[in-house]
Amino acid sequence: MTDTSLPPSGRDTLFDDLRWRGLVQDSTGLDELRALLDRPGTAFYVGFDPTAPSLHVGHLMQVTTARRLQLAGHRPLLLVGGATGQIGDPKESAERTLNPPEVVAGWVARIRAQLAPFVSYEGADAAQLVNNLDWTGEMSVVEFLRDVGKHFPVNKMLAREVVRARLESGISFTEFSYQLLQAHDFFELHRRHGCQLQFGGSDQWGNITAGVDYIRRRGAGPVEAFTTPLVTKADGTKFGKTEGGAVWLDPELTSPYAFYQFWVNVDDRDVGRYLRFFSFRSREELEALEKETAERPAARAAQRALAEELTTLVHGEREMAQVVAASQALFGRGSLAELAPATLRAALAEAGMVYVDELPDVAGLLKESGLVPSMKEARRVIAEGGAYVNNIRVTAAEVMVTPADLLHGRYLVLRRGKRSFAGVELRGDRETSRV
Repeated sequence: MTDTSLPPSGRDTLFDDLRWRGLVQDSTGLDELRALLDRPGTAFYVGFDPTAPSLHVGHLMQVTTARRLQLAGHRPLLLVGGATGQIGDPKESAERTLNPPEVVAGWVARIRAQLAPFVSYEGADAAQLVNNLDWTGEMSVVEFLRDVGKHFPVNKMLAREVVRARLESGISFTEFSYQLLQAHDFFELHRRHGCQLQFGGSDQWGNITAGVDYIRRRGAGPVEAFTTPLVTKADGTKFGKTEGGAVWLDPELTSPYAFYQFWVNVDDRDVGRYLRFFSFRSREELEALEKETAERPAARAAQRALAEELTTLVHGEREMAQVVAASQALFGRGSLAELAPATLRAALAEAGMVYVDELPDVAGLLKESGLVPSMKEARRVIAEGGAYVNNIRVTAAEVMVTPADLLHGRYLVLRRGKRSFAGVELRGDRETSRV
């Protein structure tokens, strides 16, 4: 069923908190879900298919919700789909490209490591990482068709929205059978680990309810399920996408600085929802941040709170401290020399980096970097005291930058006025990849 009622107020149970945050979109039964969530010790599972070498911010809804449930005393089963990742959940647009098993296996290992910071693997409610290849890989075709397939009416499978959308253009039996694999995962986790609850994104509702029904048909259960809403952006663009592509959790694919900036730049219309979805602050704190955003939007207090909390959660306190230091130093409020090379380069890459083989004068650098459109404009900005190199004001256009001025022997930070800056990297014979 779809939960369209208003959440109750004045209570502090997990169930009510989830509903206040807008984290329950569909459920197999609100009363049954409340009973499970408000009674500590429920084993639950959420799944992640390895379709890329990293999770991205679109997965944060599921991993933070899993963390929320564990903090309330429930036991997470984090499934990484070594089997389903080789098949692929059907897309409405076209057939997925199948990745080689060895590639999927490598991605499984990486994603399992990325999930580690979000949950605890110790104590009575210790999280457990599971791989559906452990039970699916050993099944023969005959066993799969006899023990699993016979419990799935084809008419119900055809009624699934994404399947209907693909019937005209064509859908392979491989993708058509994905629903059976995911349903069987729920059954195996129920049988092996006493799992009573599954949740996932609302686009997984058909697969999730198929698992609930399959467990009932196998004479097991009862089990329950719910979905979280898909995260959207007010301007209509896709959440988790930037001009550079997806925002990944892997620091090698998206630097901690770029990750932080993604959240700092969240639209005022979205930040309140995102705080409720992803933050672990109390209702009172979140409501105060929402009020401050409405009254003083230019301060971006809510965005900074969200960025700091999520960057710390994903990348750790040390990286978070470096990111904040970089953000301050680039605008003259801290020491550039104290920034780690990787953090400095990531920040400059976000601002816009220009590569040079030799160092021209400051006016030439301003023009080369794109901070001014012409040499004439560069000289005017310098004469008016608006040009800075490494946060030091330059007063003469003919001043030459020397190798001794380079940060970490290769970088310069150029700034025009208070807020416009760019990076310069001396290329020459130097290695230009990330340090």
